Amino acid sequence: MLELTTEGQLRTATDDDSVLLWAAQDFAGGIRAWASGQGPGRAVAVASPALSGRDRIAVRGPVAELLPLLDGVTALVGPSYRPFGDADLLAELCARHDGLESRGRFGWMQRAATGLPPLGGGTGVAHWLAPGELDEAAELIDRHFPASHAHPRRPGVRAWAGVRDAAGRLTALAADAWPAPAVGLLAGVVSDPVHGRGRGHAAAACRLVLGGILGRSPHAALMVDDWNTSAIGLYRRLGFEHRFLGAAAQRGADEA
Repeated sequence: MLELTTEGQLRTATDDDSVLLWAAQDFAGGIRAWASGQGPGRAVAVASPALSGRDRIAVRGPVAELLPLLDGVTALVGPSYRPFGDADLLAELCARHDGLESRGRFGWMQRAATGLPPLGGGTGVAHWLAPGELDEAAELIDRHFPASHAHPRRPGVRAWAGVRDAAGRLTALAADAWPAPAVGLLAGVVSDPVHGRGRGHAAAACRLVLGGILGRSPHAALMVDDWNTSAIGLYRRLGFEHRFLGAAAQRGADEA
């Protein structure tokens, strides 16, 4: 295993793969990365503790090289780390590794700062939330998106954007969360089903967050469940392109 210690090394090893560059988080907070050898096209694994709510290992590369690399990395960081990467690669990993079991598939969507549709249009006026608004934001998340890894009462979020309706109710949220230098993450997108949904409020919050992300990073990305077709449609209108990712876990890790 060859340890990678800089973003430049990682960019070369992964051909600027946005998933692994985001997972590296500029190598802060104990994050480490390894390759199966020198040069592009080799297997790469990035171990990221407490990234978006879980210990994760972002992976890519030829599965024959990735299998021993993943075993070596897991021996170093522990079985709580869940591999994730392109869906076909994860399916092959699980088929060829008796110790891994699939945890399903989800979407990774990304867009660049240039060359894609602009962020203008839509209705609703979004603003950056002040500290005094975060309790209300937490209540909105708890009511309508309790599975969100981004949460006002947990670490990881850089800033929250929100929309209020004419009655002053907080009706939609979006978060700028777990940012990396090359890839900023849009997360925690939620709207009130009665007072916010269908009014463009979530779109307005997303536009404000994306404007912030793309003002400092060349790419923005997000994760979305495959079944959430309405959200996927919104993100496509904002210029995002879709990529299927898969996740796995060590067998018995949750019971340990």
